[in-house]
Amino acid sequence: MVDETRPTISDPLETDGVRLDIWLDVACLFKTRSEAQKACKSGRIDVNGQPAKANRRLRIGDAIEISRPFGRKQLIKVVALAERQLARPDARKLYEDLTPAPTPEEIEARKLERMYRAAMTPPRAPDKRQRRAIRKFKGRD
Repeated sequence: MVDETRPTISDPLETDGVRLDIWLDVACLFKTRSEAQKACKSGRIDVNGQPAKANRRLRIGDAIEISRPFGRKQLIKVVALAERQLARPDARKLYEDLTPAPTPEEIEARKLERMYRAAMTPPRAPDKRQRRAIRKFKGRD
């Protein structure tokens, strides 16, 4: 039987915090921890309005701003801490996404950017199977 008048021992994660790069990886905001470290080193991550290093300790309630490609900013509020990998649905419960929804103009600009990049991507050289098909089509085989 638990005595409710006695103070409970708090979770050690709450007092010490978790490394920023580990938390970003566990929360599935980056694919790998090394990607999260590179983002921290390049200054793309701010915690509470200040540039953050990978070894910075996160606490519940911290506000994180992640600079994503094409000038987008993702705003995150830390709700819970974890040091070990979790299932993706559970990992999404570690944070609250405060990023505003994109405007119709931003959505249209992203579509145009995608179309432009697809048109400007150089064609790849044919692979072995395609080269064989080309030789066969030209009658050289």
